[in-house]
Amino acid sequence: MAARRLVAAALVAALLAAGCTTGGDREAGAPVTAEEADALARLLQRNHQRGGAGFVATAPYAGDAVLTVTGDVDFRRSVGRARVTTSLDDGRPERSAEVAFTADEVWVGELPGLAEGLAEAGVPEARWLRRPLGPDGTAPLLDVVLRVVLNLGRAPADDPRSFLERGWTWQGRRSIDSRLSAVFADPRGRTVAVDAAEDLLLQYAAPLPGETVEVTVTLTDHGRRSVVLPDGASSAAAADHPELAARLGL
Repeated sequence: MAARRLVAAALVAALLAAGCTTGGDREAGAPVTAEEADALARLLQRNHQRGGAGFVATAPYAGDAVLTVTGDVDFRRSVGRARVTTSLDDGRPERSAEVAFTADEVWVGELPGLAEGLAEAGVPEARWLRRPLGPDGTAPLLDVVLRVVLNLGRAPADDPRSFLERGWTWQGRRSIDSRLSAVFADPRGRTVAVDAAEDLLLQYAAPLPGETVEVTVTLTDHGRRSVVLPDGASSAAAADHPELAARLGL
């Protein structure tokens, strides 16, 4: 099995190298080929077929502040669980919390002051505060990032023509976390890095509509994930505790 993986990786790397040249080095900005469009169209489907992945998502905001979300996503069930941190370069301590999420809801736990606030509110058994994911266009940055992660897997393949007709271009090869990748981009500023060894989505980056913020998601260890969501007894609805939710910034 290991030998087969090495042979497959070598073949894909060779194909990528061959695809970079057309009578000389292929220049960044060259339109994608039909073969590349077909491969790009199947990336999200492959994520779904593999079942899930580990991920690290980052989104710089408010100057030097960076939101980082690190965890696992199950693409087949559209659920995930992760650690969220916000870091600043002004000396203030890093803020951290645990989140679980679906396409409709997000649970927040292990946030400083949350357990004490829930106990004061009369639900000492609760450890999570649950709320709907914010609507498109007005959602908090965390919700936007979680949606981007979940949207990186779907059962049907995309139409290859969308990559040929919407200006997708080859941008070259790059190493991401010591993995060789082929990088493609579209005129809207979205970029996709394809792992050369497995022909899987390695990294996706996109600017948010109307914002200067760019969300970058790096996927690792594609495969089935078992993601457990908090049960009803351990969570409380944020709508039932609006003052606590507002105080904690939820």
